[in-house]
Amino acid sequence: MHLIIYLSLIFGFSELMLMVFKRSKAGFSKTQNDNGSMILIWIFITIGFFGGFYLSNPVNKFFEGFGFAFIVTGLIIRWVAILQLGKSFTVDVAITNTAKLKTDGLYERVRHPSYSGLLAIIMGFSFIMSSVYSFLVLGLPVFLAILYRINVEEKVLINEFGDSYLEYKNRTKRIIPGIF
Repeated sequence: MHLIIYLSLIFGFSELMLMVFKRSKAGFSKTQNDNGSMILIWIFITIGFFGGFYLSNPVNKFFEGFGFAFIVTGLIIRWVAILQLGKSFTVDVAITNTAKLKTDGLYERVRHPSYSGLLAIIMGFSFIMSSVYSFLVLGLPVFLAILYRINVEEKVLINEFGDSYLEYKNRTKRIIPGIF
């Protein structure tokens, strides 16, 4: 049970650090258009964690191990994607003045690998909670918020990169390689 708390704290702290240090800054961004998607994701994550843990069943060892694997894999994917995007990564939907369309590394496999990682983390916590109800209050709402966020982000990317982004979009899945 302590491992769940530590993973929750690592996830929360890493996301807090991103919020503090990786927000776009006025004058350094060509485009800023979040449409409330960031706050929506955080509202769903916060409510989902409280509700999910409240509704969770006693920990099932099978789901616990599966969940831990998802969380660790998700953290790795999310941070590798962030590092690969470098200075162009912001927590809000923004195109920096120096941004270029990224299509290599993890971005060769999926268009939004940091969201793939975030989704794996959330699904991992849902597995650990070992309850369909926990999944319904955590996993499903966060998944829908991420899809909304992707739609907002892709409009901005199409506007900025035009045909180059449309070609990239046609050959690359959103968040799950080869599937979705």
